[in-house]
Amino acid sequence: MKLTKTDFIQYLNCRESLWLTKNKPDKAMQGEQSLFLKKLLEEGQEVEAFAEKLFPDAMSLPVNGTPADTSLALESEASSFFQAAFQTDNGVYGRVDVLERLPQGTWHLYEVKSSSGVSTKKSHNHIYDACFQKYLLEMNGLNIEKVTIIHLNKEYVKDGEIVPEHLLTFSDISAQVDNVFDFITIQVHKALSFIRQSEIDESQCSCLRKTRSNHCDNFFYFNKGLPEHPIHELKRITENKLNSLLDMGCKGLGDVPESFGLNIAQKRQVDSFKEGRPQIDMEAIYGKLGHAAFPLHFYDYETYASAVPKLDGAGPHQHIPFQVSIHTVLENGNVRHFEYLSAELEMPRQMLEEMAAFTGFEGTFVSWHASFENSRNTDMKSWMPQYGTYLDYINVHTFDLEDFFKDDYIDYRFGGSSSIKKVLPVLLDSPNLKYDTLSVQDGTMAMDVWGRMVFGNPTQEQINRTRKELLAYCKLDTLAMVEIYQYLKAL
Repeated sequence: MKLTKTDFIQYLNCRESLWLTKNKPDKAMQGEQSLFLKKLLEEGQEVEAFAEKLFPDAMSLPVNGTPADTSLALESEASSFFQAAFQTDNGVYGRVDVLERLPQGTWHLYEVKSSSGVSTKKSHNHIYDACFQKYLLEMNGLNIEKVTIIHLNKEYVKDGEIVPEHLLTFSDISAQVDNVFDFITIQVHKALSFIRQSEIDESQCSCLRKTRSNHCDNFFYFNKGLPEHPIHELKRITENKLNSLLDMGCKGLGDVPESFGLNIAQKRQVDSFKEGRPQIDMEAIYGKLGHAAFPLHFYDYETYASAVPKLDGAGPHQHIPFQVSIHTVLENGNVRHFEYLSAELEMPRQMLEEMAAFTGFEGTFVSWHASFENSRNTDMKSWMPQYGTYLDYINVHTFDLEDFFKDDYIDYRFGGSSSIKKVLPVLLDSPNLKYDTLSVQDGTMAMDVWGRMVFGNPTQEQINRTRKELLAYCKLDTLAMVEIYQYLKAL
């Protein structure tokens, strides 16, 4: 049974989930192949292609090359190699992005990442990645003298043809890898031993003691004993508090004792569950609503971002708005709608021109999770300073509708979330306000289908259908905000 780098990262996050994937694949969630994950894979391949240009004399091994192919290639006089494959006697297997021969018979290992820095997150630690690769190589008799991460230069701004030496930068992580090498070696051996067990305790997995954002794909397969609303749903709960509750025998919201140290929002969430009704701070809601001046412009951007920027003036992973929807509510209650959808990737000058003509410099702009729209406005101001006055007006006069559902209106049925897609169906059960009836259901999907429309080779029929789907999705986002605002006003 092989252990790859991807397997090992899964083991570090949840060993039980990896065991299930290896031993009972028919029972395991193999990791949802979401559009987001596919996009990451495609972008990773694009970054690797640019990285390979930094080694013009390197030998490229076959895409499906074997360790035997690599062994033969290393006997050549080539100085560096792409995608060299290795396997150890104990079953560790992997491919190395770039392997460079150094003087005195030592080697330089390079890992290519589509991020703009070296990640040390628990969910994906680049140091551990590279350390796994070093273990693999040294078990094959190679002496690794240096380890480097090649990643995107966060200061890079596209200006004409991309120069790989400007797009990418090098981070020497040799010392960090050496510091954890013994630890990773032990973990690799433990992982091999664990996945080869004929059976394990399948009643729970180690993610039980982690916060929800760190749960594995198979969390509910293992932890079947949890109630419908487990304590993991508590808003912004820390891992320490989560484990304190588990040690007390608490599994669901209804088990949390009154005396336990929760913050205000968490306490309201527990009270909401126990009382079976939302917990509403009317004074706070009315106070915040009073700060919004008519006309109210409920607006939402859809954006395109890529690891390797495709537009002059943009940097890696920088979001470029290609669509906006605005529902404007006048003081007399009338509602007007404006929408814009670009047919190509461009600086959104025309969009801003039409937005400004529609809204003018008056009233309040309302968004959900306003920091995202504010950041896009700041980016657009830097790209197109001629619209700075308008964009500054928006940011200064922005009202975040999501804020109500962080502290002032708490319903356990939101599942500890303040996402509009969690809040909307609880407040308003209307067939006209349902995302699941749309072909485009979230921002990632919007980015994907728009990108395929613009950079693919669609027919005119496909373009027309995609535009219709995108307009419907973005329009629902802003209409939903209007309806939620009206709901709050009617309390």
